[in-house]
Amino acid sequence: MLSSASFFDLDDFTFAAIFSADKPVWSGLHNLKSYLNNFTYPDYSDIFPKNGEPLTKTVVIHNNTTYTGDEVDIVFGDAPKGQLLVTKDGQPLAGASVIMAGSVFMGQQISIGKGVLIEPGVMISSPTVIDDRCVVRQGAYIRGYCLFGKQCVIGHVSEVKHSIFLNDAKAGHFAYVGDSILGTNANLGAGTKLANLKFTPGNVSVKTPEGLVDSGLRKFGAILADNVQTGCNSVTNPGTVVGPRSMILPNTTAPSGLHKGTCIIRG
Repeated sequence: MLSSASFFDLDDFTFAAIFSADKPVWSGLHNLKSYLNNFTYPDYSDIFPKNGEPLTKTVVIHNNTTYTGDEVDIVFGDAPKGQLLVTKDGQPLAGASVIMAGSVFMGQQISIGKGVLIEPGVMISSPTVIDDRCVVRQGAYIRGYCLFGKQCVIGHVSEVKHSIFLNDAKAGHFAYVGDSILGTNANLGAGTKLANLKFTPGNVSVKTPEGLVDSGLRKFGAILADNVQTGCNSVTNPGTVVGPRSMILPNTTAPSGLHKGTCIIRG
């Protein structure tokens, strides 16, 4: 009932090994720090300015070669749909990633996949791993220990910390995602907040039909399974676990605990 297989299809998720098959779905959060601390990162020391200074020129990465923005032509299409196009001297640079001037990178434990677009005003702290064809939009704040699958959207003024996004997960507008996991094709409506710290001391426990289950986590936001949708300005309490194909309606505060799949959570 609480296994990762009950919430996620991990067949095409590059980092599926982060989940422990014999433990509750939030094992991914337990394993996240160790997984990212032991990840093999590319060397971007020639790209990222030292000491967190903003990038002064747009940079394009293609097959371990870097170009400045004035050396290439860029069509700023929809990166998750594979429409970010880069050419040099008329020849396409398939899978090139674009990191725009004005973005800020804190630390060197950062990995950027193919076809990724990182817009101006983004701040990314290490360790962070971003898989192929993601977009990180202007003003996003990635606070470290974050893992993003393919085709993810980290939107304008969205903040993410110690969290996992499976493929096609989207936090498009003004979201807060703390100590949480978004399943494949999960989508957060504008202004969604996944609260991760309860007022009282101790670990966050999850309410289930069999009783309370201690998550072992002092900070624990939400688990939103595959194809879960949240409405605008919705909020989840710490320890909210939502099954596949469910909806949290707009302006709703979702109660903590386990919510079965294909349910509608109302305010």
